[in-house]
Amino acid sequence: MSEQTQKPAFFMVQVKAKSMEDLSTRYAQFAIASLMKHGGQMIAGTPQPHVLEGDWNGSWAAILKFPSLEMAQNWYNSSEYKPLKELRINELTEHGQILLIEGM
Repeated sequence: MSEQTQKPAFFMVQVKAKSMEDLSTRYAQFAIASLMKHGGQMIAGTPQPHVLEGDWNGSWAAILKFPSLEMAQNWYNSSEYKPLKELRINELTEHGQILLIEGM
């Protein structure tokens, strides 16, 4: 598939931070810089999403956009992002869900 016809890809993020300050200063600023180097952008983020169905037990929700599924996967699995991902999972959050969805 050519670059012009690639479908965008979106990460849907929901995490429960142990400390929002730590998540911001130790993770978020570096993760955003990293994803931008890989062609991604954070298009939405909030500590208080509007819950229309189901339960919300997180402290941060975000949507990240990449030009393609391949670019999104390359960033998520990159050696640059790996230590940040491990920090988020092992130290900064109680739990979370990260979904990767290909756009239409």
